[in-house]
Amino acid sequence: MRVAHGRIRVVTNERFETLDITGRVQGWLESINGRSGIVTVYVPHTTATIAVNEAEPGLLNDIVDLLKQLTMPGSTRWKHNRIDNNAHAHLSNILVGHSAVIPVMDGRLVLGTWQRIIFIEMDGPRNRSVHLTFIGE
Repeated sequence: MRVAHGRIRVVTNERFETLDITGRVQGWLESINGRSGIVTVYVPHTTATIAVNEAEPGLLNDIVDLLKQLTMPGSTRWKHNRIDNNAHAHLSNILVGHSAVIPVMDGRLVLGTWQRIIFIEMDGPRNRSVHLTFIGE
């Protein structure tokens, strides 16, 4: 068994943004010659999230709209907004999560037909890091 660590940079240009990073994660996996095991995709930020879902543009917009509806950006209801007006982003992170674990077989991410790894920015624009850990052979 071996363990490999890596990182990819994600630059966002909007306050709310979704990015399909599947190709970048697969490219990193190929660069380390990861053949069989698991890869963890982790966002070390409290105002961005990682999800595995379809990357159809309408759905990506729907995801952001749902998170906005649930977390009410700018609402005076959230006490954290007194500090930096981004409570919605922290709450979105709690709802969606900050990581995904994906199987790897024959050097490929094992994803369903429509599944993609989606980075969701809720407090951009920012320069972000996504940490990757491969465990396997």
